[in-house]
Amino acid sequence: MTAKKPDWFKLTFQVKGSVIAAIYQRVIWCGLFGLLISILFHFKIPVSQPILGSVIPSIVLGLLLVFRTNTAYDRFWEGRKSWGSIVNSSRNLARQIWVSVDEVADEDRKGKIAALYLLVAFAIATKQHLRGENAIAELEALMSSSKYQKLTMMNNPPLEVAFWISDYLQQQYNQNCINSYQLAAMQGLLNNLVDNLGVCERILKTPIPLAYAIHLKQLLLIYCILLPFQIVESLNWWTGLVTALISFTLFGIEAIGLEIENPFGYDANDLPLDTICQTMKRNIDDLTSLKPSLNSYNGDSIRQD
Repeated sequence: MTAKKPDWFKLTFQVKGSVIAAIYQRVIWCGLFGLLISILFHFKIPVSQPILGSVIPSIVLGLLLVFRTNTAYDRFWEGRKSWGSIVNSSRNLARQIWVSVDEVADEDRKGKIAALYLLVAFAIATKQHLRGENAIAELEALMSSSKYQKLTMMNNPPLEVAFWISDYLQQQYNQNCINSYQLAAMQGLLNNLVDNLGVCERILKTPIPLAYAIHLKQLLLIYCILLPFQIVESLNWWTGLVTALISFTLFGIEAIGLEIENPFGYDANDLPLDTICQTMKRNIDDLTSLKPSLNSYNGDSIRQD
C-alpha cells in the first residue's frame, strides 16, 4: 500500500483503471452519428439547428454530473473511513488483549493468539460479506475447523466472529484475567468494529435512487444526440470528432460515479480490501512475535520479566 508517484504520460494513456472499456461503444456511436449529420449538411440538407442548444443547457447537465460524482465519491470515502476505523480498532484491541490479558496457564497464550487471529477473521469475513461471497479457505486458516464449519452456515459471518471475540473477553473477565475497566475498553473497540460493519452494509444496500440514475442517463443521451445539430454549421466535417470527444467527457464522468458508488468489489477503482486484510494479518503476526513484559506464563507459575 505504498504510494508511488505515477508517470504523467504513462498514467494518461493507461487503460486499466479507466472507464474507457465501459463507454467506448457509446462514444463511437455518438461520433458516427455526428459524422452522419456532417454528411447530411454537406448535401445541403437543413440539419443545422443551433437553437437546440437551449433544450438542455450544458451548465444544468454539468451540475447534475457533478452532483452524481460527488455523491458517489462520498460513498467511496465513507467506505474507506470505515475500513480505516476497522484497521485501527483491530490493532488497538489486539494490543490490549496481548498485553493486558493475564496468562495463568499454558493454554492462555494459545487462547490469546486465537483471539487475535479472530480479529483478522472479522475483517476478512466482512470483506466477503460485502462482496456476497461464502466463507473460503482464507478464513479456515484463522480458526478451528468447528468454528469454520459453523461460520459457513451463518447469514452474517462477521457478527458471529464478533460474538466469539466478545465471548472470549467475557471469559477472561470471569476468570479475573482482566478487570472491569479493561473489559469495557475492549468491548468498546469491538462495538466499533460492528458499527463500521453496519456503515459498510448501509453503503452497499442503499444505492443511488434509480429514478435519478435513469433521468441522468436520459439527459446525457438527449444532449449527445442534439449536439451535432448545434455545431455542424460551425465545424462541418469535424462534427463527428468533436461530438465523440464531448460524449467521451460526459459519459466518462457518469461512468466514474457508477463505478465508485459501490467501493467493495473487485474493480480497479474499488477499495483494496484484499491488501488491507493482508496488512492486518501481518500486523497480528508481528504482534504475536513480541513478548509482553508482565504476566508471561513459564511452567507452573507466572514469570515477571
